[in-house]
Amino acid sequence: MAMNNITLTSGMRANLFSLQQTSTMMETTQTRLSSGKRVNSALDDPINFFAAQGHTQRANDLAMRKDEMSEAIQTIKSANNGLEAMTDMIASAKSLAQSAMATNDMSERATLQGQYEDMLDQISDVIDDSGYKGTNLLDSANTQSITVYFDESGDSSLTVDAEDVIGDFEEIGDEAVASWSDGTTTGIEDSITSLDNARDTVRTAAKTLSNQLSTITTRQEFTTKMINTLEDGAANLVNADLNEEGANMLMLQTRQSLGTTSLSLASQAAQSVMRLF
Repeated sequence: MAMNNITLTSGMRANLFSLQQTSTMMETTQTRLSSGKRVNSALDDPINFFAAQGHTQRANDLAMRKDEMSEAIQTIKSANNGLEAMTDMIASAKSLAQSAMATNDMSERATLQGQYEDMLDQISDVIDDSGYKGTNLLDSANTQSITVYFDESGDSSLTVDAEDVIGDFEEIGDEAVASWSDGTTTGIEDSITSLDNARDTVRTAAKTLSNQLSTITTRQEFTTKMINTLEDGAANLVNADLNEEGANMLMLQTRQSLGTTSLSLASQAAQSVMRLF
């Protein structure tokens, strides 16, 4: 036998409907409090949800570019470390040549010549050791370079080519430095001139790399600001005001308590009819 429908009084039905609404609102508020967001899916607010997603995705893409910039900066710094070491070694080599020029003792010149050649070998080693993750910006002979991309689409970029410092030192190393001990200072003077030219080449390379490093560093700082702006924009679109949501939860709990009391009172009014029998 089919069960007859239970008929509620209008008062009880109104109170029950209010309680159901309050419960739904409490669930929404609890979700916002737990996630920290007032827009948790496209169903909540499709316009803000997808706009925030776009901001977040772009911020993530720029964060990857920022990491690439960091690696490029380290590559340039490695090359600059090599240039600084080369500058010191060139000064040391020049000091050896000047000492050789100041003496007429051919044996002492020969000793200084050996030290000079060892210093040139060390300079070549520094060039070889100035790479970072397989890229050496002091090795133009192998046409090494790096391309740094600044935006998410790759339209904005900077290519850093290797500096030509190897050629000068190969030329110095190929010189007939045996002329140091031929009784004249001509060979020594030629070596000093070559060292001065090499020093100028190193300074020019250092200036070029410094300018490129400045550009990349500036773009990295700009990218950091853009990422923060995008993340703030996304947060403004979807984040909840936790103070407001906390206050809402307190009010909803109070409303739920009052609704339960009201429903109980409505039920008691219906039960009073039973006392007539």
